[in-house]
Amino acid sequence: MFRFSSASLGLGGAKTILVLALAAASSAGLAFDNYSGVGRPATPAEVKAWDIDVRPDFKGLPKGSGSVDRGQELFEEKCASCHGSFGESNEVFTPLVGGTSKDDMKTGRVKGLSSGELPQRTTFTKVATISTVFDYIQRAMPWTSPKSLKPDEVYAILAYLLNLSEMVPADFVLSDKNIADVQKLLPNRNGMTTDHGLWPGAAAKKGGIGNGGKPDTKNVACMKNCKSEVLIGSTLPEYARTAHGELADQNRNFGPVRGTRTIGPEAAKKAADAGTLELATKSGCMACHGLKNKIVGPGYSEVVARYKDQADAEERLVAKVKAGGQGVWGSIPMPPNGHLPDEDLKTLVKWILSGAK
Repeated sequence: MFRFSSASLGLGGAKTILVLALAAASSAGLAFDNYSGVGRPATPAEVKAWDIDVRPDFKGLPKGSGSVDRGQELFEEKCASCHGSFGESNEVFTPLVGGTSKDDMKTGRVKGLSSGELPQRTTFTKVATISTVFDYIQRAMPWTSPKSLKPDEVYAILAYLLNLSEMVPADFVLSDKNIADVQKLLPNRNGMTTDHGLWPGAAAKKGGIGNGGKPDTKNVACMKNCKSEVLIGSTLPEYARTAHGELADQNRNFGPVRGTRTIGPEAAKKAADAGTLELATKSGCMACHGLKNKIVGPGYSEVVARYKDQADAEERLVAKVKAGGQGVWGSIPMPPNGHLPDEDLKTLVKWILSGAK
């Protein structure tokens, strides 16, 4: 930011700057008026389509039901590749179940969290509201195809997880009618506290904020010998630059802000011409694979090196991507991608084997 004063510019110069500033503000107002009539209010149906969160009081919970047996089938099909058949896997994500006891279900507090006995926290040792689990599965899972599950499927998968956690029997059917009863069995339902600086707790009744009116952190403002200029910025580490393709092309096409070029204009143009990098990004490939660097799975340059000069490389790799698996690149499994059309799978594999540029 530049600052001018009458002392540095002279009185006439200061007046000139003021006139220019007012003119710029006026022009900005006229430019804004040019956008009148653009857009419209969202319709109730459009708002409803996005308003799918489920709250702790179960407002927003869809009607439906699902059995433990059906949940086991769905979990094996859509979830086990990342979480293990029994929610026990610790290879891609931390375990979903384990670490809770019958006594925890009675008290609503997971003893192992306070005693330090737990070797590792799981989803059901931490979560305080069952609606949180339902909401997350509904909006974010499966990882490769979020929001693809129907309400009955979400109920079924959650029922299976509840059974694995020994909260409900094997013949249980979870529904919008009885989920509130399950909340009363959640091992850590009483484990959440709002008595801290970021949330009004008991102290709020006395006119303060949580934690007795004290923030979680404390610092003393710099009042002397302060630096005259503070530069704020962010950089993208080299190993992460290619993780999500060409960032600049993924940003909005209006306004002053643009994403940094992460794979170079020439490579971006080639990828845009083929449309394959965009396909790889939308399909979730770039979340696990960099063009050159390993992220969760190998970089595509490593894949090319491994399959080099193999006549059946394309056929084998298409089958591998579609079915998923484990062991070729270490212990971390690759989730199946059977939801992708065969033509898209072939396009992606050809792109990878050609150098993924």
